[in-house]
Amino acid sequence: MSDELLIHVDDVIGGYIPEVDILNGCSLELYPGELVGIIGPNGAGKSTLLKALFGLIRIRSGRVLYQGDDITGLKAHSLVERGIGYVPQNNNVFPSLTVRENLEMGCYLEPDNFGTRYGIVSEMFPRLAEREDQRAGALSGGERQMLAMGRALMMDPKVILLDEPSAGLSPVLQDQVFINTKQINNSGVSVIMVEQNASRCLQICDRGYVLDQGQNAYTDTGTNLLTDPKVIELYLGTLAKAH
Repeated sequence: MSDELLIHVDDVIGGYIPEVDILNGCSLELYPGELVGIIGPNGAGKSTLLKALFGLIRIRSGRVLYQGDDITGLKAHSLVERGIGYVPQNNNVFPSLTVRENLEMGCYLEPDNFGTRYGIVSEMFPRLAEREDQRAGALSGGERQMLAMGRALMMDPKVILLDEPSAGLSPVLQDQVFINTKQINNSGVSVIMVEQNASRCLQICDRGYVLDQGQNAYTDTGTNLLTDPKVIELYLGTLAKAH
């Protein structure tokens, strides 16, 4: 793992509407090769932080650095060109398009690279190749999540941002999402993951951030947060104690 920061979110303040801040001074660091998890209670600002990072909401104060460059407020397509992929929690596939067509959409900025990237993503997710002519709307929830991840990988990103990837899935499918996330990370892509299944997230991430009311409450390795008595009591509950 390199000592040089890939992403540095520095004291960011912002929200969806003027004068109402959801983020109240969030900071975050991502190093090359890392898998970083963001957990916290509902309404803590977890998904908002990802959207701010990806240029989807206005940042009123603070800044976001990527490979040392200030990318604060850049539009999403510019960030994709720079190597940042994003998988939203909802509406993350085109249901009327086939699996292959969804992946083509993921490569729209570099269509000449589609064949190469399709081969790589199909090797990582063989199920997508098996379903390539099936409409995305007919896929299972787990398959749609796999397709959304695959589409984000079509531009060969350095970083992928995952927003609640296991939400709404059965325990078995949730586990597959975490396996897929770790597989993506092991392939050399750095990952920032917002996740409601806090215990499972902390089990696979290198470092974790606990957000509360739009601020950093705790940050440490995933293993240390998973066993921290205060984090267990305030944020993980009985599920974490079972581990």
